Amino acid sequence: MNYKKDFETRFTGAAFVMAALLLFFGWVLSPHHLGEYIVFEDFEAVGERIWFWIWMYRIHIFGWVTMGIALFALVSISSKKPHRVLMLPGAGMVIVGTFTLAIAAAYYYNHGAWGVGQTAGMSSKEVEAFMERLLFTNQYVTCFIRFGRIFSGVGLVILGYGFMRWSMFSKALSAFTLLLGLTAMCIILFIPENFEIYKPVFYVKVLWLLAMGIDLLNKGVHIKEVNA
Repeated sequence: MNYKKDFETRFTGAAFVMAALLLFFGWVLSPHHLGEYIVFEDFEAVGERIWFWIWMYRIHIFGWVTMGIALFALVSISSKKPHRVLMLPGAGMVIVGTFTLAIAAAYYYNHGAWGVGQTAGMSSKEVEAFMERLLFTNQYVTCFIRFGRIFSGVGLVILGYGFMRWSMFSKALSAFTLLLGLTAMCIILFIPENFEIYKPVFYVKVLWLLAMGIDLLNKGVHIKEVNA
């Protein structure tokens, strides 16, 4: 097989690995995790170590951004005939989903830190009114999260199929990609209370990013040459 292994694949692989590390450590080292909706208790918890919480959230958000960079790079080295018919829409859907999730995370980051100062010294009635004003925006952001996850899932299914069709990566990694996308889609579509159930998928996605990066760094990517 004709494997492409050069600066382009090394950069792409490094971007995948970096995205995995930023997403994972930004999340697991955070002193407090927000739920589907921001509640008053979140502000109290965030306020205990606010600057560390802010930096961990920044790292986590840059993980989503770096994942987008990695996917753009992957498309740039694999968007020739015959791969582009699947690589472009597949990676495009994952990128749209990734940046939708990044925007949602940025909302939680901004409002989590902002709310600490806003609620300081408020009475119980003032806090209740403040939280009611946030509810409408919370609904929008929850929608962003669900759409970001399902967009990513659709894109991963297409990418996984493309990987298999042209043996771009190992069979195991190709199947992993496709199954991860299917799992993400099915959880969002068929399980109503999916916020908590979906959490393990985040860690599986981190593993996928790491596996993609290591494979690209070690072997590169198989590119099928087709004459125009």
